Amino acid sequence: MKGPLEELQIIKPVKLSIDGVSKTFHEGVVVTHALDNVSLSVDEGEFVCLVGPSGCGKSTLLAMIAGLEFPDQGAIMSDGKMVTEPGRDRMVMFQEAALFPWLDVLGNVMFGLKLKPNLTTKECREVAKFYIQLVGLAKYARSNIHELSGGMRQRVALARSLAPNPRVLLMDEPFASLDAMTREQLYGDLQEIWAARKKTIVFVTHNVREAACLGDRVVLFSPHPGRVREQFKIDLPRPRDINSPSLAAYATEITKALKSHQAGNDDVAE
Repeated sequence: MKGPLEELQIIKPVKLSIDGVSKTFHEGVVVTHALDNVSLSVDEGEFVCLVGPSGCGKSTLLAMIAGLEFPDQGAIMSDGKMVTEPGRDRMVMFQEAALFPWLDVLGNVMFGLKLKPNLTTKECREVAKFYIQLVGLAKYARSNIHELSGGMRQRVALARSLAPNPRVLLMDEPFASLDAMTREQLYGDLQEIWAARKKTIVFVTHNVREAACLGDRVVLFSPHPGRVREQFKIDLPRPRDINSPSLAAYATEITKALKSHQAGNDDVAE
């Protein structure tokens, strides 16, 4: 017979709460209804992937979580506080590395630490070196950005995003422009870093197999206006191999649901 402690389930605190969020853009006479009544919660330390067709509002939602855009209706909360502006607790990593070409690798990662003004220059350097080593670029700390491959530049961007120690890392298709081999290597690296640092990650992607490889949960959005249609818990051990048959089965299931909603069968899954 189980004791009382064995009956208890570990309940993780909610890190992000998105409640009834809608967003419309107006450009002249063109009106784009990007998101409609989106509600979603993300737990502390959870890795959530947002998937859906182009124009379904995934990146718009990410920008609102970051405080770069604001909902017309609804609310977004981070650690129980309303998101009203960008904050050092939420860092964004974009598809393009957006590094400073006049700074070397160490300088670029140190630049991200300007968000932590209480650190001395020496402390900033040590923190930057730690994260450069974490992404496997210790030998390239003094390299110029133009000397790096695309994958290495994204590693620098990841180190710069992690260095200020944000509570939430927001990633907007960060591997989309990379070749398949580089992406596969970064999938493994990102899983290792996530396991070590336990960051809450929200990851936007068009790639269903990528989402199944990385996410604890995959959230499927309908065509615009974007709505949450289905959610898939990926119950596979880590680290995951993107080419494994078990992962392919999840990807196939999600792809079928995506095609179904795109064809007009957009009943919300219970």
